[in-house]
Amino acid sequence: MSILALVIVASLLTLGFAAANFVKVKKMNEGTEEMVEIASAIRIGANAFINYEYKILLIVSICVFAALFILVSIHTAVAFLIGTVMSALAGYVGMKIATYANVRVANEARVTKKLGSTLKVAFRGGSVMGLCVGGFALLGLFLVYIIFGIGLKMLEPANAVLVSNWLGVEFVPFTMVLSGYALGCSLIAMFNRVGGGIYTKAADMGADLVGKVEAHIPEDDPRNPATIADNVGDNVGDVAGLGSDLLESYVGAITAAVILGFHLFLTSQYTGGEMTNGLISNSLLSKLLLFPVVFAAGGLIACVIGIASLLLKNLSDDPHRELNGSTWLSAGLTIVFGFFLTYMLFKGEDLSGVGFAAGFTSPWIAATLGVVAGILIGMIAEYYTSYDYKPTRNIASASREGAALTITQGLGIGMKSCMAPLIVLGTAIAASYFISGMYGVAMAAVGMLSFVSAIVSVDTYGPISDNAGGIAEMSKLEPEVHEITDKLDSVGNTTAAIGKGFAIGSAALAALSLMVSYLYSYNDPSTELIFNLIDPMILVGVLCGAALPFMFSGLLIEAVTKAARRMVEEVRRQFRTIPGILDGTAKPDYKTCIEISSQGALREMKVPSMLAIVVPVACGFLFGPGFVGGILIGSTASAVMLAIFTGNAGGAWDNAKKYIESGAIEGHKKGSSAHDAAVVGDTVGDPLKDTVGPSLDIFIKIMSVVSLVAVSIFSKYNLMDFLISLFK
Repeated sequence: MSILALVIVASLLTLGFAAANFVKVKKMNEGTEEMVEIASAIRIGANAFINYEYKILLIVSICVFAALFILVSIHTAVAFLIGTVMSALAGYVGMKIATYANVRVANEARVTKKLGSTLKVAFRGGSVMGLCVGGFALLGLFLVYIIFGIGLKMLEPANAVLVSNWLGVEFVPFTMVLSGYALGCSLIAMFNRVGGGIYTKAADMGADLVGKVEAHIPEDDPRNPATIADNVGDNVGDVAGLGSDLLESYVGAITAAVILGFHLFLTSQYTGGEMTNGLISNSLLSKLLLFPVVFAAGGLIACVIGIASLLLKNLSDDPHRELNGSTWLSAGLTIVFGFFLTYMLFKGEDLSGVGFAAGFTSPWIAATLGVVAGILIGMIAEYYTSYDYKPTRNIASASREGAALTITQGLGIGMKSCMAPLIVLGTAIAASYFISGMYGVAMAAVGMLSFVSAIVSVDTYGPISDNAGGIAEMSKLEPEVHEITDKLDSVGNTTAAIGKGFAIGSAALAALSLMVSYLYSYNDPSTELIFNLIDPMILVGVLCGAALPFMFSGLLIEAVTKAARRMVEEVRRQFRTIPGILDGTAKPDYKTCIEISSQGALREMKVPSMLAIVVPVACGFLFGPGFVGGILIGSTASAVMLAIFTGNAGGAWDNAKKYIESGAIEGHKKGSSAHDAAVVGDTVGDPLKDTVGPSLDIFIKIMSVVSLVAVSIFSKYNLMDFLISLFK
């Protein structure tokens, strides 16, 4: 257990580095009075939204805590609270630094006129969010291991058995505690992703449809009443939401690997249904349970080195190369550190009982496959969404013929983009399974997420740069400043698409691992795990599950549309009733637009959010665990395709618009008919790439986690089993 010290060292090192970067950014000059005023308005709006959202979350968390305390155990309920606190802290700190960094990035560009130094400020701000994601996630896991695993001796092999609570519900104590921790992280992620996604797109669509298309003013023109709300949305959706999303995937993957380690031990106690001495020693069990979190700690240290490597050198004027260098260094060091940790833990152990085909290197190979798969999925997303490549340029060319062809071309590219990432995922899943079984699949998910701090740092730099460009536009800074912020924003759109692809891939692996953990949780360990897909109830569950992501996505798009419609009406009202806005002699009412986005987001997110929680629980109590298992399979397969499609189509539409704005298509630029068509395409894509796609990641993970926690109850108490017992 002494190797567990690496986890707290990695966590504290990472959070310390994040704190140092936070302080360094905040000490920088904010610029002119006008820049300070605009940045302050964005900060106040972001704080108001997240504070109100967290008040609602507090009430929901107390209700969930009470339910877990009564129906499961006090330990699970406490672990749930630890998860909510860690995830909420990561989202809050990340959003705070984004609202401090944006104006300082704009000022750095104003003062230095150098792209490299401006990039460094933006990345330093983004690194705070990235480091907090890994640091807080591992800190919470360390607390769970120390308090429950070691303090209450739940990690001891003698306690790796099924226990019953006062309701007669059976579960393995430590796996249930870990599931509670994961559930806490999932709840925060759902609120931040769904609420933030609705907020940012309502504001963005309102600003675009009236400002750009009708009034023909620039995107971040201070005359547009929705522009401050749009900039606020970048922080609450793309920073706090993204961080909470990937933190939850990170925790979910580690949780699934630990649970599968426990079930490997339990099933090894039986041969042909008869109790034996088992093929897994107590020593090996301890190492299987420690390896996922220790591997993640090694990856976190690798990310600190990768991030520091970029911040400690003079940067070139090629932001894409610099950011990729930091990411690849983090990924490479993760693989190297992971090998040494694998050697330390598994060398010399008898691995015959766990099905490791490549000896002690098996879990390391599986994790490495996850790392490589994550990078490849990001590269595929870049190909389909960056205007450096043919797919996005084809959309831009189609815009010359009008909005209909822009949308049609984007739909086609989005659909085509689903195949390659799924081939990569499928290969990684199959290869990791053949090398080290389902434990290997879970380790592939851990591997893909082990350098999550580097991915989130690069991704968060994007919305910070976007905000900086908005502040530069509204403050009427020099054209050279706009050129720098526009270049950073353009690269940020690509990194955001890569981050979304990475988030979808990691969510698929994490959800798959959690789903298998779910199946093990209610199956008798003395019997072989078989899930009969041609069983009528399971098949119906698969079909219903496949439809759920479409229902969820439709609700989200309607939510964005309703909120955006109110924003459009407000912007039009202000243009109509406040003389002087368009000629710059009167100031718009930004506050009302911020309130419309905030109220709309929190009002409209209720039904989609509840769908992910209520459906698996309700179906479990009605139809039993087999039906819910079918729902999880169907929804995961369907949601992964839909998330890739929406993310890539939306990203391609966005960058096609920027390609036209760059003047790359002769005779067409801002204000042209082709640009108007591209703006319509981008507006259609906005809720797809920034609300639907990212929220689907959360949807499949929270369904899996909720099912994993609740299955111990509804596998024992459900209506279907009761009715069957009546007719026996």
